[in-house]
Parts: sequence; structure tokens; C-alpha cells
Amino acid sequence: MRRARDYFDDDDLHLLYIAKRLKEALRLEELLTKAAAEYVVEPDTYLGGIIFRTERVGAFFYVPPSGLSAAREVLTHNGFRPWTP
Repeated sequence: MRRARDYFDDDDLHLLYIAKRLKEALRLEELLTKAAAEYVVEPDTYLGGIIFRTERVGAFFYVPPSGLSAAREVLTHNGFRPWTP
């Protein structure tokens, strides 16, 4: 279930995935909602490109520590590669 960041108070949220396209972000929201995972989505910038590095905007998905492993499993099972530090 999608939540606002203040729902988690001061909990340290973990980055789960960076969706680079809207279609990808919508699919991810659908999967996480169906799995009853609590998550936050926020737009942010990242660097993309190989030869010409540019700043782009993506949808950053965050989850609380208690739901991180389950959310990673949902992504992996559906062909997504969760973000790893």
C-alpha cells in the first residue's frame, strides 16, 4: 500500500528500486500493492547515460526495514532487479 513519507515518522526507509519510466513505476506500484507491501514513492534525480551523462528524474521506491526482504522477493519474482548499495 502506498503511503506518505510522514506515515513512517522517523523510521529509516530503505531504497528498493529506481523506476526510470512511468510504465515501469506503475507496474511496480501494482505489484507492491497486490503484495500488501507498504512503500513510499518520491520523484528524485539520478545520473543516466554512458557517454553523455545527464541528470534525469525517476520514481524512487522506499520501504521500511521490516518489509524490505518481502518487497525484494516480489520484485525479483517478477523480473525486476532491486537496488543494491
